[in-house]
Amino acid sequence: MSGLEATLKTQLRQRADFSEVLAAPWTTLRAGELAQRPVHLERDGRVELGDLFALSGEPTGAIRFSGALDLADRLGAGLGEGEVVVEGSVGREAGLGMVGGALVIEGNAGPRAGAAPAGFKRGMTGGELIVLGSAGPEAGATMRRGLLAIGRAAGTGTGLGMIAGTVVVCGQAGPDTGLWSKRGSVVALGSVAPPVTYVYACTYQPVHLRLMLTRLRTRYRLPVKRVHLTGFYRRYSGDMAELGKGEILEWTPQ
Repeated sequence: MSGLEATLKTQLRQRADFSEVLAAPWTTLRAGELAQRPVHLERDGRVELGDLFALSGEPTGAIRFSGALDLADRLGAGLGEGEVVVEGSVGREAGLGMVGGALVIEGNAGPRAGAAPAGFKRGMTGGELIVLGSAGPEAGATMRRGLLAIGRAAGTGTGLGMIAGTVVVCGQAGPDTGLWSKRGSVVALGSVAPPVTYVYACTYQPVHLRLMLTRLRTRYRLPVKRVHLTGFYRRYSGDMAELGKGEILEWTPQ
């Protein structure tokens, strides 16, 4: 991957808010310019990105973060352009309110990845948020558009209150997945227990999934198997306590 490289200098010892680091425009900034973007530490307050990371490379619309970023919150918040790769896990609210671009997390994501910022009704409205590991509670909550894909397990309330968009969970989906969904699709390749306010509709082969799942496997190395491409899915409609126009598609080894 060409582009910018951001390597953590020393381990983070307090939570850090990265919500302003990748605000547009960032894809044309040189390393020295991006290094001036603010990061807000929980105890010590405002510092510059360059105080925490060594930045190198040339601007190509892509950046790779490396280091232990479990305490890095809101990385990729509001992302609207470019490709961001994180070599490991991140903290809370990664990709918060994304509108475009791609955020690829090669480890785990904390709570509320791709969800709505505080005080807002809509989460992601575009872009692709890819978590190769597991995701914490309320991933994709109130998302409006876009794609959220999770390579392993997803926590409680995945897709909570979805307005539209697509969530793919390759592992086990936690309780209350899709609860209060108005529209949108949750695709569960592992086990899922639809909320009681969903109703079983049918079992069928959704041909349209093949293209999306093939792309996720090819581009992002998600654990999509051939049986997921050619198999059957149970379709549940809901949430009937809301508009009832959403769906959960559960792969079944039929």
